[in-house]
Amino acid sequence: MSNRSAFLMDKFFFWWSTRVLRFAWLLIVLFIFSCAASLYYTVNNLGVNTDTSTLLSQDLPFQKNRIRWEKAFPQDAATIIFVVEAPTAEQTGIAANILAKRIAANKQLFEYVYIPDDNAFLKQQGLLYLTPEKLEDLSAKLINAQPFIGYLAQNYHLQGLLEILGKALGNTDTGLPMNLNPLLEGIDQSLLAVQLEQPYSLSWQKLLAFNQSSDRNTLRSIVSARPIADFNSMKPVEKSLNFAREIAREIQAIDPQVSIRITGKKALEEDEMRVLAEDTVYSGLLALSLIIVVLFVGLRSVKLVLCTLIVLIMGLILTAGFATVAVGHLNVLSVAFAILYIGLGVDFAIHICLAFRECWEGSMTSEDAIKKSVIKLGFSLFLCALTTSIGFFAFIPTDYEGVSELGLISGGGMFIGLIVSLTLLPALLKVFSIKKLAKQQVTKLPGWICTFPFHYARLIRYTSILLAIAASFSLHYVYLDSNPVNLRDPNSESVVAFKDLLQSKTRSPFVLIALSDSQANAEKLTLKMQGLDTVSKTITLQSFVATDQDEKLAIIEDLSLVMGPELMSFDRPLESAGTRQALLELQTKINSALVNPSAKATPELLAKLHQHITDFIVFADSAELSIAKYQQFDKSVLGLFPYTMQQLNAGLQAYQFGLADIPDYISNNWLSPSGIYKIIIDPKYDLNKPENLKAFAGEVQSVDDSVTGLPVSDLAAGDVIAEVFIQSFTTAILVIFLVLLII
Repeated sequence: MSNRSAFLMDKFFFWWSTRVLRFAWLLIVLFIFSCAASLYYTVNNLGVNTDTSTLLSQDLPFQKNRIRWEKAFPQDAATIIFVVEAPTAEQTGIAANILAKRIAANKQLFEYVYIPDDNAFLKQQGLLYLTPEKLEDLSAKLINAQPFIGYLAQNYHLQGLLEILGKALGNTDTGLPMNLNPLLEGIDQSLLAVQLEQPYSLSWQKLLAFNQSSDRNTLRSIVSARPIADFNSMKPVEKSLNFAREIAREIQAIDPQVSIRITGKKALEEDEMRVLAEDTVYSGLLALSLIIVVLFVGLRSVKLVLCTLIVLIMGLILTAGFATVAVGHLNVLSVAFAILYIGLGVDFAIHICLAFRECWEGSMTSEDAIKKSVIKLGFSLFLCALTTSIGFFAFIPTDYEGVSELGLISGGGMFIGLIVSLTLLPALLKVFSIKKLAKQQVTKLPGWICTFPFHYARLIRYTSILLAIAASFSLHYVYLDSNPVNLRDPNSESVVAFKDLLQSKTRSPFVLIALSDSQANAEKLTLKMQGLDTVSKTITLQSFVATDQDEKLAIIEDLSLVMGPELMSFDRPLESAGTRQALLELQTKINSALVNPSAKATPELLAKLHQHITDFIVFADSAELSIAKYQQFDKSVLGLFPYTMQQLNAGLQAYQFGLADIPDYISNNWLSPSGIYKIIIDPKYDLNKPENLKAFAGEVQSVDDSVTGLPVSDLAAGDVIAEVFIQSFTTAILVIFLVLLII
């Protein structure tokens, strides 16, 4: 800056400070009214937009693909996922259906809910989705078990089950070829569970070979629900989640073995909003507290500290008013403007107060010290505000709308902070009539510390250059983690459940979605996707049409004739009978079976069961409520039997069907009213690993670049954010360089 320019600046700030001190009270009153008006307007007009999908420009290609999918299938967008798990498939199914029905009944909080793999149609047609070989195998096992089922239909109590089991062990029923070991093992486990007072339910689906595997996918059900969100709240789906959690607690109180975890996009975002709201308050209070401490240490004057805090708070209120006028709302990123303002805006006031104290410690009068401080620092503070705001304003033209709004608010806040510091603060310093301040004792550092940079200037320069070169090599190991789940609390329920699902090939929330305008094109695209190495399988509406229906229906018809009408005999309460006597009679049969062993039951298991029956009877008879222990045992063994029979009976009502026969509550999830077909693409590998995620998204996009879903959106968003910060950084550096060059 030339001498003339410096002279003009000094003259301007002299004139400015003179006017401020002359009309100090008037300016203070004007600021009070301005802050009151700003606060009133902000409270009544400033909104909150917590929809994270709007943080990036809606014109980006991946955003357009997402919007197209959400418009075609709105039930898929912004969902909450309930992960229901239990030790048996029956318990999982029962709990999932109760949860879905309770949620669906609350239309004020949820607009849509469904269980993808459990509904009336799939229950009825479920057997048709098995291969002919598996269906034949299941049919043979059920036919072998028919004598058990038939006898239980006539004697629906535990005594009836133990009687038919005893007959089988005694070889009196030679027409019972089924393997008895699984049933005997289940009864043995029930005996032990009651004695140990642990919950246990015998799975009849597993015994009858409905579920031949016991992996987590078999014992897990997914309930998907779309909550009604209020994006004007910091926690848009809080009410929906609280309602769902209450239902989950009620279900778990009835059956403690059931686990219900809540995750999905909206649950993850809600946890993030909760943490953000809490952290914003805590961070703001912490920043303010630390600033007060620093001010007391540095200024050593209560009045100076008070003046600084008044300026800081009023500036923050005016900045909030500016945000209301300029933007109209806060997003999840721009809400941080308050913390930024507290940290940066207070600097202006601190510099002026320190300069005032320094001048006031000398021979100047109070007003002269104020003027001297403003004249001395005015242009420097303006330059600081200008360069800082340039850094913020550099985000405005980018595609990252969330940071763009933060940049606009914070950049404007820097000028507000400057104006308040150069106007209100001098007026307050005059009005507060600060007494003469004692000269501060400055602790002097040893001379060698002060002169060290001068004595070793060349060494410091060369060392700095070498360190910078060495640090540049580490950039090779820096990578962008675009998975937003990794930014959240790793111990929260939503994150743990989400990452757990990512390991699944059939339940992963990181599926990709392709859209097609015709069924023929959808099938062509499906064939291409199935040939990719990273793809496990694809699902379309056509996937719900079972193949080889004639052959399978013939097997089902034969099975239905053998099973007879007995399957409909279990929709009544379990009858009470002499469980104790039945156990004693079973022991007698076990003794006979141990003498004359058969291939139906292993001697080791029989001997163990015999001993456990003895132990259980002693335990139950000595209990205060003996009858309750026997009833608990009855329920443990036969409690899930009616549900299994209902499932089997529904499956035997299967009929031949085609694409047009699939009910709307299924087809609407795969074919939109506008004629768009949806294709779900499941990953083959664990997408918790970034390299798998990137490979999956990249390979699928090589076939169809219009696919959408979290893997594509997260990776694309990461690329956009990286570009935004590079662009903003470059812009800010260039503009600041030019400004400093000109000045």
